[in-house]
Amino acid sequence: MSMFNTVGQSQANLTRQANTLRKLERMNRALRHEEPDRVPISDFFWGSFTRRWQQDLGLAPGTSPYYHYDLDWIVTLPNMDPWIRPFETLSETPQEVTVKTGFGAIMHKLFSLPMPEMRAWETDTFAKLQHAAFDPPDDPRRFFSAGDNQIAGVGDGFERNSPAWIGTVRSLWPDFPVYGSIIEVSECLTRMIGQENAMLWMGEYPDEMGEVINRIGAFYLAMAQAEIAAGGGLLDGFVIWGDVAYKKGMFFSPTYWRKYFKPWVAQIAAAAHAAGLPVIYHGCGNVQAIFQDYADIRIDAYNPLEAKAGMDVLDLRRRYGHGIGFCGNSDVQVWETGDRAAIRREVLRKLNAARGGGFIFQSDHSVSSAVSGQTYDYIVKLVREFGRYPLQLGEFEEML
Repeated sequence: MSMFNTVGQSQANLTRQANTLRKLERMNRALRHEEPDRVPISDFFWGSFTRRWQQDLGLAPGTSPYYHYDLDWIVTLPNMDPWIRPFETLSETPQEVTVKTGFGAIMHKLFSLPMPEMRAWETDTFAKLQHAAFDPPDDPRRFFSAGDNQIAGVGDGFERNSPAWIGTVRSLWPDFPVYGSIIEVSECLTRMIGQENAMLWMGEYPDEMGEVINRIGAFYLAMAQAEIAAGGGLLDGFVIWGDVAYKKGMFFSPTYWRKYFKPWVAQIAAAAHAAGLPVIYHGCGNVQAIFQDYADIRIDAYNPLEAKAGMDVLDLRRRYGHGIGFCGNSDVQVWETGDRAAIRREVLRKLNAARGGGFIFQSDHSVSSAVSGQTYDYIVKLVREFGRYPLQLGEFEEML
């Protein structure tokens, strides 16, 4: 099988839109560091942004930015909870809800605010973490059944009984390049025990924690392999989610990350590549200390490259050339100002990174409700106009 699957499941190929195949070729050429017809564009949208965007542009409720703008790729989420179970409702009013999830996290969600609060964790001692036994990574419910799951259900919105993953994949496949996804160990620990406990126990029990990391790493590697198999050839790529840094640097030692976390990211990426799927790694914060490592393990593109954390895609291109691709980095805080001149400079300057391919245009994390519908509309039009090859960026051209 080729490195990047350009068709998907052969028996379904006749039902796929020609426009979708063009988008897939655009994505894959960019990720091979070739110049396609134009720079690919997509994003991750807050539900609250989508509602504002609909109102700002006078669009019907239920209208999707992905379909409205015919964006170039979309990512899907299976049930990655360690324990597959319905949310346990601890309290609920018309204004808020508190639930315990399949990560054992006790989460409080105010419906009027964009993000939930993790208040406590079922796994609240290191001994409990050491002895935690998860549901099987290849349990069919993860892929083929509707149900509650934390990542899809408790975020900027609140959803019970999320649809079956494979149904979502099949519904999107005719219209978009569809990526599957999996979290890696650091993301699991943050959700299952909290960031503070994760860092504390790494410091107190470094070797024993390493054994736990290896066990969880094997669990999510097996889940990624099961997901790829469950996709039945319909997946076009794969995303690995894993935050290991904040605004100023990493949460923990790069040496410790390289010893325990990196090998599992590498194995998940290798499993996706073996199935012909390109890999985008999503990690927030300033990861300068380990950025070369992602290139070394053949991550195809890094996302989101948070500008607010000091990441700059042009600087990264100068330092790493075309050894790794980039996905994101357009400063959403500039988008939030609504200042057309500042936004134009931000968008066109970052498009310089697309020379020679290797760049997918997105925000530097996700599109919040502080971005107006008119602003996002303007951004898409800028990328579509100035992101065509050969790039002509005028006064915003920079040497790389």
